[in-house]
Amino acid sequence: MSYILHDWRPEDKNFWQQTGRKIAKRNLWISIPALLLAFAVWQVWSVAVVNLPNIGFKYSENQLFWLAALPALSGATLRIFYSFMVPVFGGRRWTALSTASLLLPAAGLGFAVQNPDTSYITMMILALLCGFGGGNFSSSMANISFFFPKAEKGTALGLNAGLGNLGVSVVQFVVPLIITAGVFGALGGEAQTWVKGDATKQMWLQNAGFVWVPFIIISALAAWFGMNDIASAKASFKDQAIIFTRKHNWIMCVLYLGTFGSFIGFAAGFPLLIKSQFPAVDPVKYAFLGPLVGALVRPLGGWLSDKIKSGAAITQIVFIGMIVAVCGVLAFLPTDGQGGSFWGFFACFMALFALTGLGNGSTFMQVPVIFLNMHQRFAEQGLVDAEQARLDATKEGAAVIGFTAAFAAYGGFFIPKSYGTSIAVTGSVNAALIAFIVFYVLCGALNWWYYARKGAEAKS
Repeated sequence: MSYILHDWRPEDKNFWQQTGRKIAKRNLWISIPALLLAFAVWQVWSVAVVNLPNIGFKYSENQLFWLAALPALSGATLRIFYSFMVPVFGGRRWTALSTASLLLPAAGLGFAVQNPDTSYITMMILALLCGFGGGNFSSSMANISFFFPKAEKGTALGLNAGLGNLGVSVVQFVVPLIITAGVFGALGGEAQTWVKGDATKQMWLQNAGFVWVPFIIISALAAWFGMNDIASAKASFKDQAIIFTRKHNWIMCVLYLGTFGSFIGFAAGFPLLIKSQFPAVDPVKYAFLGPLVGALVRPLGGWLSDKIKSGAAITQIVFIGMIVAVCGVLAFLPTDGQGGSFWGFFACFMALFALTGLGNGSTFMQVPVIFLNMHQRFAEQGLVDAEQARLDATKEGAAVIGFTAAFAAYGGFFIPKSYGTSIAVTGSVNAALIAFIVFYVLCGALNWWYYARKGAEAKS
């Protein structure tokens, strides 16, 4: 098999039907498990931190929130660079190498948690290294966007991101189960003892990291031998940097922060938020359901946007719904540790996760449409020919998809950290939630003005 595709014309219907679709789908289905593993490694600390105090690690509540938030901080920062890597190195090579890089934080976590005397600084470094998984999202989405025609980008990107996002739910479901048994035998290390009152039980928290290692190796090899690089997608960083002069790049950054930033932030902070607000509830029994709902709904957001040919309309509904859902969360929280309704709180958060999933899909459908329409106008004005306009739109759209994903990933840091800061300053999480409402109002206004209303500047 030729790893480099020298002739790639997805908008040519004959080429797409006869040759392109099969190749594109193969690359998509290899990309999805690699991205799922990236999300699992990225979010493993959201579950691990809940168990650290149980096995002898003496960390404060704020320190635990920091460990849950740091992977998002580093992942978001790495995404800025990863956004531009596919046109520089090629999608096949970069997917294989970036997937293999996940071995370092996965194995590192497995060794570190076996010793309760491991320094907090070491734990912070390992949490930051888990950001490799977060960075992979930007390069993965940029890569897949090159393979599909405009009419199918929303669905393809929704599948890649939605099924990839399942890694968040998978890690929050698998880790509580895998740490209850010594599945790796002597190779996995000794069990830790959890003492709670008069009861004791054994735990293998190191499995939270080790369990992903064999799958990472398999996925990296599959990417190296099964994916393709597209010759026409080659571009230097300088070529791609033009997106920083595009107004719609920055507006879409804000909108995607409201959707994906909320999804990853809520996912990272949900277990600790449940534990702090409803101490009688075991968070590991419920936390995985939110990311699961959000990930499964995401392809629907892309599909609906393709179907009605308007991602902006779906995005508008999403932000209105998120405002209502956060108001519901506020209504069901306990006051000074009294009252409140866990099931009401939980239902509102499930609605939030579902809405963020829809918005994740719809916003990523908007980006290629906005930039293709913009470059087609350049062609109509005689500034470039039609084929060059298509190539420029594809390259810029891919770079914007990657960069907006980088910008939005900071939500994974700020949301858990805002919970901790709000509790430390005011004694409750209410201030953080009110700030979210204000932000969603801003997002809804931007989306309506620029993309959704009749006569909008960039109807999408």
